[in-house]
Amino acid sequence: MTLAERNWRVIGEATDDGPLTMALEEIAAETAADGGPATVRVYTWPDVLSLGYNQDPDTVDWAFCEREGISVTRRPTGGGAIYHDHYADLSYSIVVPAESAPGDLMDCYALFCEPILDAFAEIGVDARFVGAERAAVHQPACYLRALHPAHDIVGPDGRKIGGNAQYRRKDAVVQHGSLSVSLRPERHCGCFTGKPDVDAFRERVGAIDEYVDVERAEIVETLRATLAEWADAEEDAWSDDERVRARERAESKYATDAWIRQTE
Repeated sequence: MTLAERNWRVIGEATDDGPLTMALEEIAAETAADGGPATVRVYTWPDVLSLGYNQDPDTVDWAFCEREGISVTRRPTGGGAIYHDHYADLSYSIVVPAESAPGDLMDCYALFCEPILDAFAEIGVDARFVGAERAAVHQPACYLRALHPAHDIVGPDGRKIGGNAQYRRKDAVVQHGSLSVSLRPERHCGCFTGKPDVDAFRERVGAIDEYVDVERAEIVETLRATLAEWADAEEDAWSDDERVRARERAESKYATDAWIRQTE
């Protein structure tokens, strides 16, 4: 069955804690794989540092995060850590059965990022995939890692304003990404033990509010609308069963030290 033939739902904007945010995505993949709707959603994190799947927990300044009220979780996707500010960051995900997604990774990124680039265009930001790879500024920080033309989005001045990642299960594909609405570089850089230089961060990373004067609520609605139009999705919500299973998954996996800190 093609993507166009699928039954789609759009969910958002919603805010859940970090472990539940990741658990809901995993449950959405199970729902899609079991014949339920594919999902597009828009969501916000409540001041969370999300680590890449293989990231060394020693790169995190745990004392800073605790002092500043920044919780820490780990994504099932690779890359470096991202500080998701409750206001400055906006995220999305696309969850589909594996059989309906392009098998080629580059083709899949190109297709799934179409509504993201459309959203930038709708709010007046000239955004595009970065034209060529760029060297890393600070490896543990996702927004300061090497830029890649497949999934890193830059603004009109070449600074990164959006990143995307995928993980592929046998039966489902999940793509999620982050859009930079505003910047709080001191908090972002402070989350790491080897503190990235704030000026270097500003040189590499841009934000929507630096390019256009648009209210955050309009950005949220534009992203939701472009995702819904791209997928021809119906407004919906998580089922009670999905919520229960996601909370159980969060508690048994995504909120544990074994997952977050990679302890045995």
